Amino acid sequence: MEEIKHKRRVRYSGKYPKKFEEKYKEHNPEKYKDTIERVISKGSTPAGMHISIMVNEILEFLQIKPGQQGLDCTLGYGGHTRKMLEQLDGNGCIYGLDVDPIESKKTVERLRNAGFGEDNFQFRLINFANIDQVAEEAGQFDFVLADLGVSSMQIDNPQRGFSYKIDGPLDLRLDPEHGESAAQRLRSITEEEFIGMMIENSDEPYAEEIAHKVFTLMSKGNPMDTTTALREAITEALWKVPKEEKDQAIKKSCARVFQALRIDVNSEFEVLYSFLEKLPGVLKPGGRAAILTFHSGEDRLVKKSFKELARQGVYSEVSSDVIRPSAEECRINPRSKSTKMRWAIKK
Repeated sequence: MEEIKHKRRVRYSGKYPKKFEEKYKEHNPEKYKDTIERVISKGSTPAGMHISIMVNEILEFLQIKPGQQGLDCTLGYGGHTRKMLEQLDGNGCIYGLDVDPIESKKTVERLRNAGFGEDNFQFRLINFANIDQVAEEAGQFDFVLADLGVSSMQIDNPQRGFSYKIDGPLDLRLDPEHGESAAQRLRSITEEEFIGMMIENSDEPYAEEIAHKVFTLMSKGNPMDTTTALREAITEALWKVPKEEKDQAIKKSCARVFQALRIDVNSEFEVLYSFLEKLPGVLKPGGRAAILTFHSGEDRLVKKSFKELARQGVYSEVSSDVIRPSAEECRINPRSKSTKMRWAIKK
């Protein structure tokens, strides 16, 4: 039998690790439960983890019963999936979908280690735009959940390029093995197209100024290949903003621009359109669907689809208004503040 070599932790300077790859405790939460709980109690999300949002509200609506079959369209860290599996009490099955080959592998392993075998949990590396393909294999579902947010593990990993706060390649792909990165996308579009992207995907008020600065820099041989390069370009573009407003304006514009690029790179609106169109077909009569959105563009699409299909008699009932996380949840998990939940019941 081959001897397993001991792997030393990454060394770091100072009393506490600061870089993502050095945070060994957060990367092994099962081993360091006290540390993780302490980080969460301070209103922070531990690096490499994701805190599931609105779990109680989701479970209350879905009314999961043993023997049912469910679909989690966006597996992520697996927090929602695990809570739903617990409701099945060992009788029934949930299919989990994700396009991220990196994080989904870790999540499946966590769920298997927690005792959920293939009889109760099935994973498919597939975009949730293709839920009809899953239903062809598995049959219709009693309940469906789609959490449209980006997982904290993806945001915190500098190599994924989702956060303007940490330096890394300007990637932003949910599936880093396919498609164009955000840096490649910027090189393939015009300044006018970038302006339209920022307005349509994130309502960016300084879209023209930011696009002009980004494309001026690129034309002079300054590559927009890193998160830092884009953040600095946005900062330079907002030079006219009054000094007392500048810091907040830059933060908000950075968040909106990165959001606009992420939506474009991953075709998020097109994916959501396809999912909403196919959703009724994968639900059993009386089946329940809950969707969590994180910005107004997503919420508008979900609201419009639910309302129209209810008018057509496809859904027997839809949420009349959005459900939001409690004040206590927002305090514990600040990343939940923008969340909106809508639901529908198949006729």
